[in-house]
Amino acid sequence: MDRAESMTAASNLNRRATMLALAAVLCWSTVASAFKLSLQYLTPLQLVSIASLVSTVFMFGAIAWQGRRTEIRASWRRNYRWYVALGFCNPFLYYLTLFHAYELLPAQQAQPLNYTWGVLLALLSVPLLKQKLRRQDLVAGVVCYSGVLVIATGGNLLGLQFDQPWGVVLALLSTLIWSCYWLLNTRIGGSAAVNLFLTFCCGLPWLAGALLWQGWGQGDSWQWPPLAGWVGALYVGLFEMGIAFLLWQAAMMSCDNTARISNFIYLSPPLSLLLIALLVGEKIQMATIAGLAMILLGVAIQQGALKRLLFQRS
Repeated sequence: MDRAESMTAASNLNRRATMLALAAVLCWSTVASAFKLSLQYLTPLQLVSIASLVSTVFMFGAIAWQGRRTEIRASWRRNYRWYVALGFCNPFLYYLTLFHAYELLPAQQAQPLNYTWGVLLALLSVPLLKQKLRRQDLVAGVVCYSGVLVIATGGNLLGLQFDQPWGVVLALLSTLIWSCYWLLNTRIGGSAAVNLFLTFCCGLPWLAGALLWQGWGQGDSWQWPPLAGWVGALYVGLFEMGIAFLLWQAAMMSCDNTARISNFIYLSPPLSLLLIALLVGEKIQMATIAGLAMILLGVAIQQGALKRLLFQRS
């Protein structure tokens, strides 16, 4: 293959990676609306249980289609203790906490607060992974959590009045759980799809136990969710927990430079706010927009995006 053909092939792969990454971002942009709409018909526990089961079945089908079923047993034998721990974190604890936050907060607040997990992950990697704390990590943390304060108080920073303090706590707690999940995940090698499938398999018993405990505690019969609830849970299981993950993984594998597509993730929160306004009917507050801008700025500083941008323009 000559140089021209090689450049053409690389260009085609990068174009494919861009399309896959944009498709993944579009999927992620819809899930905040899907969470809020689904919780009108389902409890948080019902939503996470049905969606996790759908995602587990979908992921097994994807692994089988890729011809990688033999990796499942080998990965389980090597890392079954880690999978048990990871399954408790995600989907059980993480999504249960996140959905309770969405139940209490407007979607326009819960979604940006959850987006701070990237900065928290960098801060937690210092004590847990013994990584060096950089100045940009501290600056990013201050900027990002200042945005959290703007959103949580509705812009009333002097009054510090929180409309739903417990919802804010749960949203931020979900970022802690998610960050811990990914830090634990660094201990495991192999296929990301196989790891996610085995993790969800270990999370399903926790969810089943919680459903049984809830049923016994309430002392009444199970309430079958309406069709709209099933459709919402199916969508969340397929797109939030399944298809978007595979699309992003394929994009990262197709691209010759991950930085080329990594910044696409910044499109998700603004698109999500637009869909929340259109689909959920929430009136987006200026405090939410200002707080989200600060959170995105903090994430950009943490990832060095602003430094790269200034360097390119100088």
